[in-house]
Amino acid sequence: MSEAPALNGFTAAAKIIHWLEIGQHLSLPINLDTVRELLPETPFGQSETIKPPQPITWSSSEGALVRNPDNEKEWGIFYNAKVGPERQRFTIAHELGHFILHRKSQPTFNCSKESIYSGSDGLIKLEREADDFASNLLMPGNLLRQKIEGQEVDFRLLGKLAKEFGVSLEAMCIRFIKYTDLRAALVYWDHGFMKYQWRSQSSIRTKVRLRQSSEPQEPPRNSLAADDDITQELDGLEMSADVWCPSEPSDIRLREMKHTYREANRVLSLLILESAAPRPFVQSGWEDEKQHDSFDRFVDSAKTLGENHGRS
Repeated sequence: MSEAPALNGFTAAAKIIHWLEIGQHLSLPINLDTVRELLPETPFGQSETIKPPQPITWSSSEGALVRNPDNEKEWGIFYNAKVGPERQRFTIAHELGHFILHRKSQPTFNCSKESIYSGSDGLIKLEREADDFASNLLMPGNLLRQKIEGQEVDFRLLGKLAKEFGVSLEAMCIRFIKYTDLRAALVYWDHGFMKYQWRSQSSIRTKVRLRQSSEPQEPPRNSLAADDDITQELDGLEMSADVWCPSEPSDIRLREMKHTYREANRVLSLLILESAAPRPFVQSGWEDEKQHDSFDRFVDSAKTLGENHGRS
């Protein structure tokens, strides 16, 4: 008899999607109230209940999961009411992840933006696991794959899907990058400097690396990201891949897409490169640097794609 798969963000979300489908409750966007109400009757809840989510009344958190000190079988979820609905949904899904995966370890989870980057190793691990659960729950892989298969991927498509799944453009882009077989990369720019990058597995295998321009890193010259006169390029502009990736052969092309948020100081760049064979590892300083393949857990809504990378 084979062992049951270990419980993690992916397996927990997949099980809940299965339960929703059996109960004929599976629809988009995923109804988080239905998930919350379902949990006590499942092995994940074990008769422990979660009160309806409430807005946060303190300013140091984006979200929280708290056990009732007077009733150890009752929990509460809190979210930042000052952010958009897509970001609130991700926060609530993230706290549901803590409930399912981590509540036996501690009675309170106070989740800030910074904890996924600057917390202890143990805290970062918990936060990323809750992120992974939220991403897989809100954007089920099978449903997303069905809607993307056979279509040319650009910000228009990902924006449409973000609205349908009830997530931000950034979150949808990150989710796309994680599962696609294409050579793709997502870059988030904040006030003209790179905040993070994500690469698809195909990009990692073929040693796709972005051009290093400075520290902190600025957009490459001749890229759409560096052109302040172009705020949106949702379909993508084709160019030589070495504009972004100096190690790419000169005949390889890429398509760069650009989305500028309403505040105008934050930009998403989505790059999709032509196929290429895997290349041998070559040690070369920055090329070996561990990539910051992570993202702000509570992805900015950007007021959605058309408003993704979320995002993810």
